[in-house]
Amino acid sequence: MEIFEKFDKGQLALPERVVDFNSLKWNEHPTFEGVALKHIVTAKDSGGLFSYHLVRIAPNCKIGLHTHETQLETHEVVAGSGICLNNGKSIDYVPGVISIMPAKIKHEVIAGNEGLYLFAKFIPALC
Repeated sequence: MEIFEKFDKGQLALPERVVDFNSLKWNEHPTFEGVALKHIVTAKDSGGLFSYHLVRIAPNCKIGLHTHETQLETHEVVAGSGICLNNGKSIDYVPGVISIMPAKIKHEVIAGNEGLYLFAKFIPALC
């Protein structure tokens, strides 16, 4: 998990400002137990165009089957392991894997025994 710890303590470096990830709080997901998000870029920051989030899924927990009506979602697996059910297909989630879920596509993410850490992006912004 060392890579994720470095990422979690990273920063968003923009020409006009720097946002230290340490200064952002983890938010428990309102629906999925064992899932927390750190909102790196929100709709407010991007004019609604996109949002970026660090996602932490506790061991053997999951983001249950769902869709996003208007957002394309991407996952970059930073650390840990698990699987993603993406449009009915199972994708092994290990560090270095990137997955894309277009709008209206059913998907689910299940963390393995060591948990799962993702960098998720939404276009347009999720929140």
